[in-house]
Amino acid sequence: MTRDLRTARTGAVLTFVLAGLLCGSMTVRIPALSDKLGLSEASVGATLLVWGLGALVTMQSMRVVMARVGSRSVLRVAAPLTAVTLALLALAPSFPLALAASALFGMAFGAVDVAMNAQGSVVERAYGRPLMNGMHAGWCAGAISAGLLGAAAIAAGLPITVHLTLVALLALPATAFAGRTCLPDPVVSPGHDGAAPAARRRMPPVVYLLGVIAFCAFMVEGTVADWNGLYLRDVLGATEAAAALGYPIFEAGMLAGRLTGDRVRARFGARGMMVASGLATAATFGVVLTAPTALVALSAMLFVGVAVATVSPMAMSLAGGATADPGPAIAQTGAMGYAGLLLGPVLIGFLADVATLRAGLGIAVVLGVLIAALAWFLPRFRATALPVPARTAPRELSMAA
Repeated sequence: MTRDLRTARTGAVLTFVLAGLLCGSMTVRIPALSDKLGLSEASVGATLLVWGLGALVTMQSMRVVMARVGSRSVLRVAAPLTAVTLALLALAPSFPLALAASALFGMAFGAVDVAMNAQGSVVERAYGRPLMNGMHAGWCAGAISAGLLGAAAIAAGLPITVHLTLVALLALPATAFAGRTCLPDPVVSPGHDGAAPAARRRMPPVVYLLGVIAFCAFMVEGTVADWNGLYLRDVLGATEAAAALGYPIFEAGMLAGRLTGDRVRARFGARGMMVASGLATAATFGVVLTAPTALVALSAMLFVGVAVATVSPMAMSLAGGATADPGPAIAQTGAMGYAGLLLGPVLIGFLADVATLRAGLGIAVVLGVLIAALAWFLPRFRATALPVPARTAPRELSMAA
């Protein structure tokens, strides 16, 4: 194994860490942004919505961009821009400028998310063994770090402008370093000839199936992030401080699941692991919804995180292996997956209005079962099978009978 290959893996993990740090830093200081600009709840919701829409719009365009230039070029531009646009959001003096900065931040992040998953697929191919779950563990580590740093900044009375600007300034050189470690994509159409037709070419059906699975997994993750605290406080009677522990506990479970996920996948295969993960997600979230106390629900949240942790990384990894050029396929799967983050809060809010919050959150149990059912139709990849080498045709992807 060459030194360049090890450096590329380190750079890929670092990119995931930085993405989690930058995104998590924005999330943890949303209340401070609201106080600074005097925003209503509707205005806060609009700020988050334009962030999500910006990310989704960029992801939808990444099929063409990735086919032309590849993940390495995208990361070298978009990762530093993510840090810069976070600083712009922190410095915004008014609500309209905050909306514009939030949209730009979302667009930069959307490009990074697709490109870092594509680069992760390239590194996996070079290594010849599963690595994607470990890379996504970097995201969890970054998000947890953002929460801890945010709590420290709040305790120290650090204004949001200073806090987020410092995070951006520290992240900027790290993103530049990570961009220099990237491996070239295996298939990128040279110049302009053939790039657009390659991007427009219909993906194999398995890419869309993986996109739906990712959609379900991301919706579960979004459900926990957006509604778990309210459920713990208003339904189970937890204190504000105890309710705030739900998401970090969930993220800790996600981190544990992703740190071990690659070894489990190598032994048992992606298809069986996805089926088991979906069933475990349904079962553990069922415990959360039937828990008699907040303590039981908080404990169960750890296992929900472990259960759902590996679904979206495996979906991205398998999508990257479904075609000779991983970038456009991962862009398609990622765009479908992140739509779940936008739709989830809206759907649960509607169900909570017409029924109860507990009933609305029951959709997470349904999503877990759906993940298991859809994964059953995936090809039976060998336990150690990985994306095809750079010059291998997509139809030659190894599958067990």
